[in-house]
Amino acid sequence: MIRVLVAEDQSAVRAGLVLILRSAPDIEVVGEAADGEQAVALARELRPDLVLMDVQMPRLDGVSATRQVVAEGLADVLVLTTFDLDAYVFGALRAGASGFLLKNTEARDLLEAVRTVARGEGLIAPAVTRRLIAEFAAKPAREPAADPAVLDRLTRREREVLSCLGEGLSNAGIAERLDMAEATVKTHVSRLLAKLELRSRVQAAVLAQELGI
Repeated sequence: MIRVLVAEDQSAVRAGLVLILRSAPDIEVVGEAADGEQAVALARELRPDLVLMDVQMPRLDGVSATRQVVAEGLADVLVLTTFDLDAYVFGALRAGASGFLLKNTEARDLLEAVRTVARGEGLIAPAVTRRLIAEFAAKPAREPAADPAVLDRLTRREREVLSCLGEGLSNAGIAERLDMAEATVKTHVSRLLAKLELRSRVQAAVLAQELGI
């Protein structure tokens, strides 16, 4: 079972999300939060596998809540937003969220996204991720640019995998591009995340874009 905490301040939207999630036999909703502070508190208490996090909530916004949840290793975070591309989403990804979804996502796609994140596949929809990364890579940096020297920690193959992550490719896509087994790709991704001290594939994708590799 995938244990999910739903954090959404609009009660009607939250109820709808819970209804969809509970329709799946492999997903269990273990808690509901109406604001960011409650989301962090419940994540500490319940230790879910995943937090479905709205970005715009009272008391503590979703980006700050995401940063706390991820920093404490409490759960993976899947961000929900009403906006296709905005600063909130980018901030959440930088904070360590495993991916993001639009609130108007179809029910079956929401369920699949939850399963995808639970498997450790952070790039929910590669095409959308590519648009997101390209959008923000083209704008002035909100934080200091990454130091290219961090790439010295990686092997040549790991750099190639990082470049593919920057394009929004899935494990299967990377395996096809680099002519290697998907299991080997997963190993490379895990190692490069550890070496670069990153929490998610999406953070790696943003770093690759920032470094222009």
